[in-house]
Amino acid sequence: MELPEDLRLRTEDLKKSEILDLFVPTPADKEIVRLLKAATPMILAGSRGTGKSFLLRVAEIELEKTFPEDHVLPIYVSFIRSSLVHTQDPLQFQHWMLSKICNRVLRGLKSHGYVDLFDSNVLAGTPNPQLEPTPLDQLELQYEESYKNPDKPIDIQRLPSVERFKDAVEDLCQAHGITRICLLFDEATHIFRPEQQRQFFTLFRDLRSPYISCNAAVYPGVTSYGDVFELTHDATQKSLDRDLHSPWYLEGMRDLATRQVDSGTSAAILRNYENFSVLAYCVGGNPRLLLKNLSECPQLRSQEVSDLIKSFYRTNIWTEHSGLAESYPGHRPLIDWGRNFIETEVIPRLNERNLRALKDPETESSCYFWIHRDAPETVKHALRLLAYTGIVQKGDDGIRGTRAELGTRYTVNFGCVLAQLANPTAVGLDLVRKLSVKRFIEFGANHPAFEPIRAIDLNTENTLWTLREQLTKPIGGLDLTEWQKAQLRNSGIETIGKVLRTDESFFVSHLYYVGPKRARRIKNAADAAVLEYLSG
Repeated sequence: MELPEDLRLRTEDLKKSEILDLFVPTPADKEIVRLLKAATPMILAGSRGTGKSFLLRVAEIELEKTFPEDHVLPIYVSFIRSSLVHTQDPLQFQHWMLSKICNRVLRGLKSHGYVDLFDSNVLAGTPNPQLEPTPLDQLELQYEESYKNPDKPIDIQRLPSVERFKDAVEDLCQAHGITRICLLFDEATHIFRPEQQRQFFTLFRDLRSPYISCNAAVYPGVTSYGDVFELTHDATQKSLDRDLHSPWYLEGMRDLATRQVDSGTSAAILRNYENFSVLAYCVGGNPRLLLKNLSECPQLRSQEVSDLIKSFYRTNIWTEHSGLAESYPGHRPLIDWGRNFIETEVIPRLNERNLRALKDPETESSCYFWIHRDAPETVKHALRLLAYTGIVQKGDDGIRGTRAELGTRYTVNFGCVLAQLANPTAVGLDLVRKLSVKRFIEFGANHPAFEPIRAIDLNTENTLWTLREQLTKPIGGLDLTEWQKAQLRNSGIETIGKVLRTDESFFVSHLYYVGPKRARRIKNAADAAVLEYLSG
């Protein structure tokens, strides 16, 4: 079954006017938004689809509403197109970022009617900042189209230095009574791009001033901060992990779903609330997964929910994780070992306990495991890759296991655990009620399961995919609905590269019953899926 046309899985598909209507203000999410709006730099870590972009947008909108009183100007900057930056410039990512930031700050100032000739010149790279597009607009676009001709040099003479940019912002803030500019960086770092990540976090640290606060959304565990940026000193870190034990968890997931699904599915949620609850716990707090799952079983009947859990969490979610090995062959041994470790070592042992818990009122259930702090680095790296796709969540460090040894506690996605049982809907809620973080299975420093990857080389920086190879791949692997893929194929768009190079006007002229609105939605969804695919 294809996703309903009006079901938006990505924040990129939402208008600003729709964001707050879909926002479910749970205490944890409200605290994240508060921190994003504060003066202290913040790093927000979360797996794909957990809502990082959405919360950045909420913070932006709330700051815009309070700007007349607080005078904090929010500037949302998306780096999703970073995958296309492909030049011979060794600092290409930093130069592209700075031009993009200049353009977004200038646009934000103009939207509030602030134009100061000299300082706006610096941000525009031109003697006349009223001209559109400015030289820095053009520079940003040149970098984003550099994948078409990576050997063509790009002239950066008009790009200001970081210090000159900060001075210009300070002068503008003082001239117009602006307290500070709050930069909200979305898609700030990309998996397996160490050189991009290091350049970003160096810039993140260097931009800090009384007039600029920086916030960034990153993926958990796979972010390389470099030697210059110190996470504990240069920013506050917050994880976007929605705790299954939280009293607001289930209510929050229900409200999130009913604000998007149609009236029929909303009625089914109320009618079959226990089945919905099992499904909600399976997604581990991931809104995108919840909406996808609901689209597959909108009536929420017990058998269809059980069938979905067994198919999606045994196969689909793992297909996405294993697919990383096709994009990044240098990481294949870690990706394959991680899947094998969770499926053959962790989940069977968890379910041995869980089956006992179903029979014995005194036995607690579990979806947790513990890794000794001296386990091989390759093991920890493989688990970080699993955290990227949301199959595993890293918990607390310094947890004491058997014989008082120290290690890290991890959580396995509850759906992956439950999917191995015969009737997930019948036992799901019983297991959730008996979950205990104190009941984890342990893997010591020299566990036999670690032997296959002890000798793997973690220096994978030179084994990254090449952009040109990725652009020739078919669209079948993209996170799109079957209807969207069919529309692309029907119009002769069958490769990733062709999606990027096709204008939405092409859909209007070549597809039946597709007008400008639907064409824009197809193009936006395809572009977002392509760019996320290219980023890992």
